Amino acid sequence: MTIYRLLILIVGISFILGLMIWLVDAIYRLYFQISFTAPLLANLLLLLLIVLLGVLIAAFIYYFNLFSGRKSSTSRNSARLVQLPAQKTEAAGENLKAIRQQVAQIQDEISRQALLERSQEIERNLTRGNIRVVVFGTGSAGKTSVVNGLIGRMVGEVGAPMGTTQAGETYRLQLQGLSREILITDTPGILEVGEAGSQREQLARQLATEADLLLFVVDNDLRQSEYTPLRVLAEIGKRSLIVLNKADLYTEQEQEVILQQLRDRVQSFIPPSDVVAVSANPQAVALDSGDWVTPEVEIMPLIRRLAAVLRAEGEDLIADNILLQSQRLGEEARRLIDKQRRRQADKIIDRFQWIGAGVIAVTPVPVVDLLATAAVNAQMVVEIGKIYGCELNMERGRELALSLGKTLVSLGVVKGAVQMLSTLLQLNVATYLVGKTIQGITAAYLTRIAGKSFIEYFRHNQDWGDGGMTEVVQTQFKLLQKEQFMKGFVKDAIVKFVQPMQDTIKIRAELEETPPEIVPMPLEKTWQNPLLVDDWDIPPSSPSDDW
Repeated sequence: MTIYRLLILIVGISFILGLMIWLVDAIYRLYFQISFTAPLLANLLLLLLIVLLGVLIAAFIYYFNLFSGRKSSTSRNSARLVQLPAQKTEAAGENLKAIRQQVAQIQDEISRQALLERSQEIERNLTRGNIRVVVFGTGSAGKTSVVNGLIGRMVGEVGAPMGTTQAGETYRLQLQGLSREILITDTPGILEVGEAGSQREQLARQLATEADLLLFVVDNDLRQSEYTPLRVLAEIGKRSLIVLNKADLYTEQEQEVILQQLRDRVQSFIPPSDVVAVSANPQAVALDSGDWVTPEVEIMPLIRRLAAVLRAEGEDLIADNILLQSQRLGEEARRLIDKQRRRQADKIIDRFQWIGAGVIAVTPVPVVDLLATAAVNAQMVVEIGKIYGCELNMERGRELALSLGKTLVSLGVVKGAVQMLSTLLQLNVATYLVGKTIQGITAAYLTRIAGKSFIEYFRHNQDWGDGGMTEVVQTQFKLLQKEQFMKGFVKDAIVKFVQPMQDTIKIRAELEETPPEIVPMPLEKTWQNPLLVDDWDIPPSSPSDDW
């Protein structure tokens, strides 16, 4: 504390003490004068003064505590804001650990390696010291010009036709008052025509999803083709600033109209203050004298808003992006694992559906209830559950199988399947085979419906969902009624089930038509006592001599 402030403090305290002494003396004199004529009134006055003084002291204490509480609350909030990025990065680290465990389950070597490399990149970003800003928009909006204006030097070909930027180009920028370095990436333009344009747009969208902050550059009001990707990026948690470039082409009134239109369109996910107008590459203007003058670049509104956002939210933006990237990677890993499990479960269903078809064909069951029950194999349920990490015993598998079989019957799925497959088989199979194969193929079809239903059951952690088993079965039945699937199913049924049965029937028919061939069997040579044989003509080399 300086001497000047110390002197002011001493003078202030002395003045306050003097006022207090004067107040006490004045109260004493007033009480002394009144007490001679009206003692009761003097006592009441003294009591009133004491109560008033107590109220003042209580009010002072209350407001002091309130101010201190606000201050401590502000401190706590500030501490919370400081800790928030750390909490998010910790969550991202936990996600990465879980992702590594998931990746180990992926059988595809290429996919597994790609996910591991991506997780390692995110892990490196946990400790990085810069902020990634991505400039996004159509090729004609002047994205490169905005980058030029931001960094103050030429970084690309300004005024080039759409699609000049072939890949994301990154440049460094340091804003005053911001400790972190900013990496600005100029992306290829979106909405370009042709296959090459689509590939560049895909790259631009990928770069945008990895940004800490987006600068979405437009040169007029938003078109629907621009609004859609901007909204999608906002929905996944991307913070964006909308930059109206080429503001020099409009009058001040036109600028205000366009800015208001932009703010109205994006008000649900972008604050009005995040919509700014700039002139990154102003056009030359003709003077009355005939000379041409190029106006100054007007980029400061963007720089001021960019600096304000990064200073206030920079740490959170980095943490949010890292957490988002880890979550998206986890979703990708789960998607690959789910796809892999579906393939494995489909193989089990394929195997059991034709096993069930063969069993039913050999021992036809006239009762549809039994047909539905037989079509759902308990062992299939157990094996599908094992793929999804659910260990079931045969008793539980049989219980689930019977329950789903009853649902197939109660919903009329069995009857509908019989009718549908009878019609299809009459068009593809000889008439005399339809009756023999309809139950077997129907059993295979019902087994497939059941297997697909159990996949959904195990995918959702042994839960049928809000609609229960009935809704799941109905959904799978509708999916398996589609013409494309039914054509393939009947084709497989003919190859794997009908043709083998047809071959078997032909072989049996041929056997029934051909009389059995009588093969003469050689008479066994019996032993005879040589003493009883009249004729001894047996050659010496005959095997009979060996006995």
